[in-house]
Amino acid sequence: MSLSQQINDQLKQAMKAKDQSTLRGLRAIKASLLLLQTQEGGGDVTEKDEMEALVKMAKQRKDSIKIFNDQGRTDLSKIEEEELSVIEKFLPAQLTSVQVEAEVKSIITQLGASSMRDMGKVMGMANGKLKGKADGKLIADIVKGLLAG
Repeated sequence: MSLSQQINDQLKQAMKAKDQSTLRGLRAIKASLLLLQTQEGGGDVTEKDEMEALVKMAKQRKDSIKIFNDQGRTDLSKIEEEELSVIEKFLPAQLTSVQVEAEVKSIITQLGASSMRDMGKVMGMANGKLKGKADGKLIADIVKGLLAG
């Protein structure tokens, strides 16, 4: 079952249950996927494209939550958190920092990286391999820590 079909099925369930927070999150996902289809020019959207869109949406929500919390707007932060929880249901399970560190160490060994000059190569490969499975900032922090130390 495609992601769009899953979203549509869950939209129907959320409407029947009158679950407004889930509806809001699902509608945001559906809108993003429809936009992706129109941008790609005719609907040839791959599963990878859909995952990238979901990762982008999750990151946007996390950034908004941080900003709203910094400004003391917990009312808006709560809405973003609800949408984020809906989006995360469709993302692959996130790796822990220990798992990310193990992957990054493997990449560093594979590339023979030894200093901060190699950070670009390591980040490129790590981002490609861990896309959607780990936060980019976490990956960058781990790569910096391993190459600097």
